[in-house]
Amino acid sequence: MIEAIRFGRITIEGRTYHQDVLIHPDRRVTDGWWRRQGHRLVLGDLVDLLASQPEIIVAGTGIYGRMRPDPNLFRTLEDRNIELVALPTEEAVVHFNRIFENRRTAGGFHLTC
Repeated sequence: MIEAIRFGRITIEGRTYHQDVLIHPDRRVTDGWWRRQGHRLVLGDLVDLLASQPEIIVAGTGIYGRMRPDPNLFRTLEDRNIELVALPTEEAVVHFNRIFENRRTAGGFHLTC
């Protein structure tokens, strides 16, 4: 599904995006993903993905891994039976591609720092 990633760009199914993206389990891509607290990932940043009822959300935390999930986010999502995997974006892309076809997977990918 995700074909390439490098600083500031991601290519998904033949289309290149230059802004952070959300990928829904139905393959829909939303670009221009903006987090309310910039480099801190909180529940409110995932509302669109939660509406698609994923089993797992893969968060790409940036090429250098500078975006950090709020510590309570893992527990909050676990209480909703949703697994959160947060990895530097290049690693997150590999993980996302590996599981996307086998699980109801959503993703949020920060493309820069």
